[in-house]
Amino acid sequence: MSGPAGQADAGDDDLEAAVNGRLCIVTRKSAPPEGLIRFVAGPDGALVADLKHKLPGRGCWVTANRATIETALARKLFARALKTEVKPAPDLVDQIDRLLLVDLASMMSMARKAGQFVMGSMKVENAVRSGAALATFHARDAAADGVRKIDQARKAFAMMVEEDEIPSFSLLGSAEMDALMGQSAFMHAVALAGQAGEGVVKRATALVSFRNGGKDSGTGGRGGRSSRSDGAGR
Repeated sequence: MSGPAGQADAGDDDLEAAVNGRLCIVTRKSAPPEGLIRFVAGPDGALVADLKHKLPGRGCWVTANRATIETALARKLFARALKTEVKPAPDLVDQIDRLLLVDLASMMSMARKAGQFVMGSMKVENAVRSGAALATFHARDAAADGVRKIDQARKAFAMMVEEDEIPSFSLLGSAEMDALMGQSAFMHAVALAGQAGEGVVKRATALVSFRNGGKDSGTGGRGGRSSRSDGAGR
């Protein structure tokens, strides 16, 4: 049954979630697990974000963006959903942002070892122009000229094949990357086709979506909208 303005009522949402097993405690909408974050209560009552969806115990799900998690905290929905008192850390949302970033950095390192994450402006530009690139990545403080040349390559290839530009991400400054990634830090990089390269793009897109409050991040792959995304955190 539909409610006002054609929206499904809570009963319909719960029925759908009974099939999918995933329901956001804020929006009351079901979604695939990759679009949600699972939370559990730790042994000490701390609220824990279970990003791998593997921790034991009763869990609840929240749409994976800052704004929705902040709403759940403000409305004290976690204790209700978990049926126990929980103690969220004051910086819980920032902790989740950091965990997503660390997960992305780990995937980049894995993809690099697999030859699916390549660094260096010339290598990036060549990969884009050849059609081998899934997405490009730049340090926030990368030289504007280098970024511009790679962006021009993205645009030129998209026009040639009559498709949208591949996504481009700028998530961290070089100093932040050095601290997080060590020798894997970069100024310009590109994700290439393959499971690991696709994993990098998936995690980067999820991080940008989390930071943008679930709004269109403009980082969809070919066939999606094209843009650059800085994914700025708070």
